[in-house]
Amino acid sequence: MNDFSADLEERKMSSVKWKDVPTRSIDVDGVPFVYRELGKSSGVPVVFLHHLMAVLDDWDPRVIDGIAAQRRVIAFDNRGVGGSGGLVPNTVEEMGRDAIAFIRALGYQQVDLLGFSLGGGVAQMVALQAPGLVRRMILAGTGPKGGGGIEEINKVAALAYLKSALTWSDARNFLFFPRTPEGKLAAKAYFAALKERTHERDQPISLQARRAQLAAIKTAGLSEPDDLSRINHPVLVANGDHDLMVASRLSADMARRLPNARLTIYPDSGHGGVFQHHQAFVSEVLDFLAN
Repeated sequence: MNDFSADLEERKMSSVKWKDVPTRSIDVDGVPFVYRELGKSSGVPVVFLHHLMAVLDDWDPRVIDGIAAQRRVIAFDNRGVGGSGGLVPNTVEEMGRDAIAFIRALGYQQVDLLGFSLGGGVAQMVALQAPGLVRRMILAGTGPKGGGGIEEINKVAALAYLKSALTWSDARNFLFFPRTPEGKLAAKAYFAALKERTHERDQPISLQARRAQLAAIKTAGLSEPDDLSRINHPVLVANGDHDLMVASRLSADMARRLPNARLTIYPDSGHGGVFQHHQAFVSEVLDFLAN
């Protein structure tokens, strides 16, 4: 490819939005992993690791497109999730190994990571298992292994799913956003953004994947804490000030234990604080990754 063709391809990829970017597949040790990528082809890419029961279409395009305006973004379904093959493992350590295998299959020697909720736990595993693969890391709406509170999380989730069934609505209305006027408006805008993509949508999460992810979260919550002092990478920790899924204090505790971390707590928001405050979050992420 000559310089002119390369420049055209670069401009094309830079102008594509999340709602239109094609879904691709790559073989990872004999298992197909689906992914989407957009943004600039140069520089260190940002690999997104998503939350419990999420597939590619559950990423907020306002965050994806905002970061892709300046950086290469890659989002994928880990093993057994959505359109990817295989079965979901029942530990975050194994999920981390699968993420490492996917990144290496794409040919990258170093990446930045953005992990939300369960994805933040997986990101920590990647940094611990393959520290040289990671340059910088964003951990959003997440906490450290051994944080506990599993019983409370289960109660909160069960209540949210009961409310969602009674109101014919998505449980994330209750899990991600506060039930304040501002929180309800934020939830409405979030779900509207998720519906922007109308073609080539991902496959829904399977029952096996749900059960394995829940088992992994329970095991991680009840395990001995990891030695986070081993993660020397620059880390941005972000959460809402009233997270019902992962207590905000756990994010703060994690930030204190990481040698090179900074903490941002968004006001009047919960587990989905980085979506409710997406403009501030995108701006801070871009600033953090640029340094």
